[in-house]
Amino acid sequence: MSKVILITGSNTGIGLGLARLLAEKKHTVYIASRKETAGKEALATLHSEGLTNVKLVLLDVTKEPTIDAARTTIEAAEGHLDVLVNNAAVGMIGTDQRAPSASIDALRSAMETNVYGVIRTTTIFLPLLRRSPNPVILNVSSALASGTRQARPGAGNHHVAYNSSKAALNSYTIALAAELAAEGVRVNLVTPGLVSTQMNGYIAGGASARVGAQSLLPWALIDKDGPTGKFFGPDGSELPW
Repeated sequence: MSKVILITGSNTGIGLGLARLLAEKKHTVYIASRKETAGKEALATLHSEGLTNVKLVLLDVTKEPTIDAARTTIEAAEGHLDVLVNNAAVGMIGTDQRAPSASIDALRSAMETNVYGVIRTTTIFLPLLRRSPNPVILNVSSALASGTRQARPGAGNHHVAYNSSKAALNSYTIALAAELAAEGVRVNLVTPGLVSTQMNGYIAGGASARVGAQSLLPWALIDKDGPTGKFFGPDGSELPW
């Protein structure tokens, strides 16, 4: 059965890769972009590949009116939403994220997009998700949000702004999954691992956006008997909180 799916931050990177994979499976996919030009370019690329079941909404997770407008558009066209993928994020590359001297402005910016933006978007789209026979919320996290992993001897990459925001996202996801379980809403977290994208300056050694997107795909399409309140790694194994 074809699903209606919204992916935030999906005009590039993992989000765009996931949109492509889902559209190839004949689902109706809404890509969301903060900027109209970038969004239209991504949409044109997908349409040129024959994926005309992809649509565009302008959505900035830090600006509530844009989220409201996107919801109105999807509600008018589809009547419901089956899957919400909260993918939009910032990495705060180039800012001071060392614990002894972390930039408070970087922390605020990371929280605004990576946490508050997810909460805003989820809250606004939840009424449309509740109309689905199998509603799914998938939040994209990071292994760097795992306190267990980061506390291991020799662990590195202690990026305070980014890691703290993703850890807060994990905490929110646990609470959301618990509160929505009785309604049958599946809520999970996935980290795609190290993926070379615009967000991290196309870091060397990372996987391609398509490979990263493939790790998200099964969790976006889980059925109503699937897991909820879990944190999965790129290979599908469960990660420690």
